[in-house]
Amino acid sequence: MISPFKDRLAVCSWSLQPENPRQLVQHLQTIGLGRVQLALDPLREYPAVWGATGELLRQHEIGIVSGMFGTVGEDYSTPESIRRTGGLVPDDTWEENWEDAQANAELAAGLGLRLVTFHAGFLPHQESDPEFEKLQHRLRLVADLFAAKGIELAFETGQETAETLQMFLQKLGRSNVGVNFDPANMLLYDKGDPIDALRTLGPWVKQCHIKDAHRPKSPGSWGEEVPAGAGQVDWKQFFAVLRERQFDGWCAIEREAGTQRVQDIVRAKELVEALNR
Repeated sequence: MISPFKDRLAVCSWSLQPENPRQLVQHLQTIGLGRVQLALDPLREYPAVWGATGELLRQHEIGIVSGMFGTVGEDYSTPESIRRTGGLVPDDTWEENWEDAQANAELAAGLGLRLVTFHAGFLPHQESDPEFEKLQHRLRLVADLFAAKGIELAFETGQETAETLQMFLQKLGRSNVGVNFDPANMLLYDKGDPIDALRTLGPWVKQCHIKDAHRPKSPGSWGEEVPAGAGQVDWKQFFAVLRERQFDGWCAIEREAGTQRVQDIVRAKELVEALNR
């Protein structure tokens, strides 16, 4: 039997902006959730501070449901800037990203993770695009790297339509690759209705983010991220579709804006609990 959603909640570590693993533990204890999706880059970049994270989390009986890593040179100033700089698309950062991916795979394996998520970058809409095969090749390399360690990969949603991502995944042909479905990203990037997208991508969903947003007010600009329940995501339908799909993965609460992260995450936790009694 599939566990209730309220029992499959975690918190994205980066949302809490912790300066060290002890602060991360304190925030999670305040929120009242003992599971985390862990950003791997701090462990790789600052081992003197973050190197003992896995041990500390175990001591406090906090489970790591998945990992996450970023890519070099990402610029989120505007939708256009992240289109140019995001994920594994840019040639001038590929070699460094490949080295980091290998180090992150080692870290993930050492922590016993079975799932890691990241932004692949803006995926080409058509196979005829010269970038299509290049990105397929790079993502297969990364997918195989993690597969060799028994780890699944999930691409973040939002930077393309659900149909484009579905086509790209079908062509990729890697059984360990799916999506981390973020309904807010579909709105922030204005790439379609989150519920329709969830239905399209259902077979590939390995994890979800609980995050909310409003669509952009003008073309080429960002939408606005808001606390869960205050935006345009239809959460009742969201969970209904997940139940229809018999989704049995984790839902990680993510908050990347605002100055009251802990309070907003508690609010998201209460929203999920209220809709899934």
